Amino acid sequence: MAAKGNGTSSAHFVLLGFSQQGNVQVVLFVVFLVIYVITLLGNVGLLVLIQLVAQLHTPMYFFLSSLSFLDLCYSSCITPRLLWDLLDEEKVISHAACLTQFYFYVAFATTECYLLAAMAYDRYVAICSPLLYSLSMSRGLCVLLVASSCLAGVTNATVHTGLALGLSFCGPNVIDHFYCEGPPLFALSCTDPAPNELGMFVMVGFNLAATMLAILLSYAFILAAILGPRSAAGKRKAFSTCASHLAVVVLSYGSFMAMYSRRSSRSSRLQDKVASVFYTVVTPMLNPFIYGLRNQEVKAGLWRLIGEERFC
Repeated sequence: MAAKGNGTSSAHFVLLGFSQQGNVQVVLFVVFLVIYVITLLGNVGLLVLIQLVAQLHTPMYFFLSSLSFLDLCYSSCITPRLLWDLLDEEKVISHAACLTQFYFYVAFATTECYLLAAMAYDRYVAICSPLLYSLSMSRGLCVLLVASSCLAGVTNATVHTGLALGLSFCGPNVIDHFYCEGPPLFALSCTDPAPNELGMFVMVGFNLAATMLAILLSYAFILAAILGPRSAAGKRKAFSTCASHLAVVVLSYGSFMAMYSRRSSRSSRLQDKVASVFYTVVTPMLNPFIYGLRNQEVKAGLWRLIGEERFC
């Protein structure tokens, strides 16, 4: 389906997705549907558990509930459209819908990076200044950190989407991806996408560098406190709460950097899609299980809630 005219108002795109693997479309649909259902159940369950168990009303779990809500939004931005296109032969998406998906994808991805940095700072304060933890990580500061993460995501998405609105699409309209991601979309433009590519390179580089630096500095101070001569056993025990956060950071940043660390080419498009699937579909499913299965407080809260329900 070709775009009409030289403008973008009537342009439509075709999301190629996984159509090249035509004989396994149904299998992929079932797999992604199961992943999406597990993502919804896991993150909603964790949100409800944190809300109902008073012992989990701490700054760490406030950030964790924010991450779960973000994962719900992030997954719902990508997966339903992916499921629809696996069953739809045309796989057509309008220009407006494509840019809307692009906007929310960038906003949620950027917000998650800054939220993970805020969670690293929370662990730093909890381990290095445990006596001042409740005072330092006040409710107001936690809300401010989450709101700042959201503001960074909205700002980044607004810049990229604003630049994308200036592009014209009058030629090929097939996006070799399963969602509207920047580089495959820019490649279809009839106008020079250099400002968009430069903007994405600069903004992605800055956001990754800033958040990774915050995370690395936080854990450097944490390790210094744990390994220092005056370190207490309580600090070493508190360090175990960092394992879940580190696992989420490695999953998120590892797959994200795999997408943006190299230029896309014909030979690497399948690898790009696999990395994108892992980052946008699989990671939101794994996050609540990483925190739930590795965190004794979450498991204790779950059993306490189950015991109260049985008693009632």
